[in-house]
Amino acid sequence: MTGRTHKSVAVLMGGTSAERDVSLESGHQCANALREAGYDVREIDVTADVKALIDALTPRPDAVFNALHGRAGEDGNIQGLLNLLAIPYTHSGLLASALAMDKAVARTMFEKEGMTIARGRLASRDEILAGDVLPRPYVVKPNNEGSSVGIQIIRDGDNGPDPDAIDADIFLVEEFIPGRELTVAVMGAPGEDPRPLAVTELRPTKGFYDYEAKYTDGVTEHLVPAPVSQDVTTRAMAWAAQAHKALDCRGVTRTDFRYDDTRDALVVLELNTQPGMTRLSLVPEQASHCGIAFPELVSWMVETAQCD
Repeated sequence: MTGRTHKSVAVLMGGTSAERDVSLESGHQCANALREAGYDVREIDVTADVKALIDALTPRPDAVFNALHGRAGEDGNIQGLLNLLAIPYTHSGLLASALAMDKAVARTMFEKEGMTIARGRLASRDEILAGDVLPRPYVVKPNNEGSSVGIQIIRDGDNGPDPDAIDADIFLVEEFIPGRELTVAVMGAPGEDPRPLAVTELRPTKGFYDYEAKYTDGVTEHLVPAPVSQDVTTRAMAWAAQAHKALDCRGVTRTDFRYDDTRDALVVLELNTQPGMTRLSLVPEQASHCGIAFPELVSWMVETAQCD
């Protein structure tokens, strides 16, 4: 698919979250692919200055490609602004973005849909630092961050959570699920059934699949298709499509799972409404596996962009 050469696209990147650097890389690569597809592209480095952003969106583009990650970029805030400006944008709308970013709310919705979630609860910073809030091993992660920012695994024999890494107010604390790290990308245009692309198994060469493992070349091995049974593949892909639909997402999403093969337990962790689009990212890799080239993928995202 080739974009119409007269169509203008503004690519939003950077932002003010902990994922700024990854967003810049995603944005540059998406902008280059959109140019290759024939679009008139301008790149906008988003800061905390809202007026500067509105000025940068003048003249009004035909669509915005939202390559922001983390807070203010994928939690509904920028989506609300673009809704007010009546500029169609890629990825999910305001409500879906806010729901997915709140891990505790999203997992409750997934459980109601019949998917298995890890046992866990919300806890304050003071509670976490005062002592174990769940039996070990357990996982501590900020309730409103993406890309595994701030995640810690607390195991038997550990001293406990690192106070310097506990810099949020509310955390989701979950039991640690042993086994494999799986992920599924989904493409879903408004009004159409979501299309899961593939299942990838992620095998970090050290530690677990944290922020460094996601974005450092050579730290994580990507196995696509994942070497799991057809039943697990089918289940993971069905659940990813179901999660996408349950939150009323659109465009591209990615749902992450843990699979404990000792007891055939697939557990949904979270859904990312704006997954990374860097050269190491999983969505372009799965799309390529399905025969969808990167320029074709980002063109599809622009052509299905809309406001809430």
